[in-house]
Amino acid sequence: MLPTMILLLVQTEFWVYFVLFIAAMLALDLGVFNRKDHVVTMRESLIWVSVWVSLALGFAWFTLKWFGKEIALQFITGYVIELSLSVDNVFVFVLLFSFFNVPPQYQHRVLFWGIIGALAMRAAFIFAGAALLESFHWMIYLFGGILVLSGAKMLKQDENKKIDPEKNIIIRFLRRTMPVSDKFHGNKFFIKENGKNVATLLFVVLVMVEITDLIFAVDSVPAILAITTEEFIVFTSNAFAILGLRSLYFALAGVMNLFRFLHYGLSVILIFIGMKMIVSGFYKIPIELSLIIVVGVLVLSIVLSLAFPKKKIISNP
Repeated sequence: MLPTMILLLVQTEFWVYFVLFIAAMLALDLGVFNRKDHVVTMRESLIWVSVWVSLALGFAWFTLKWFGKEIALQFITGYVIELSLSVDNVFVFVLLFSFFNVPPQYQHRVLFWGIIGALAMRAAFIFAGAALLESFHWMIYLFGGILVLSGAKMLKQDENKKIDPEKNIIIRFLRRTMPVSDKFHGNKFFIKENGKNVATLLFVVLVMVEITDLIFAVDSVPAILAITTEEFIVFTSNAFAILGLRSLYFALAGVMNLFRFLHYGLSVILIFIGMKMIVSGFYKIPIELSLIIVVGVLVLSIVLSLAFPKKKIISNP
């Protein structure tokens, strides 16, 4: 347990500083480096991936100095879990942008605003989840069961299954309740037509990105609450993973088909974290062991994917 004084600091100054840090980085991103819409290159995305990973490691060092080894390991483990689960988001983003045929130069803008909404939703999920676990400890078993079922479902899902956003009930509701254009209008989310606000197709894509993160948050937030219920650590690890998600998308979008076993690895991680929550009343798995297992499964699934690539189907002439 952290000393009371440190907990108070975490809940006041550190929260303010971290929120200001996020605001500054987002302002730098959109206001300086991406003022003009452009196609994000592989080189640019890899640079930003390294920036966000470096910032996350720097924050891990900060937690080590201020709170000690246990809290630092909790942050690193939570960050690795969230970052690995983010890969599934990347796959869905690829499908969404492909389905709606979003011009490459506008994809960064959609992900930028989508991630701001994702941070707000994750914060709400985290505070609600932590409060429930604190007031009703038995809910840890419910969260654990959800993760195990989610992992099992992911284990059996068809990797070739296509997602049809047009069948989404929220998108259908959106089209019925407000004027929606059936095409893009530059980088605008809304335009004026006959004196009325009309949502563009880019706004529809943004809504789908937000819905995607909301769905994935149901799995990812309980997963990190299995590691720690300290809201500051849970939120910061989520934030670093989400903020790096845009760069991760542009870096991985073209090579996602190479990682054929990755979703199996992610399912094993979800099942392991779920079991960790379920058995927590009888045995607490050391945080060091959790980190080793999560990283080990992730690395193994990537290595197997590269060692045994999917065979290309050669059609007969």
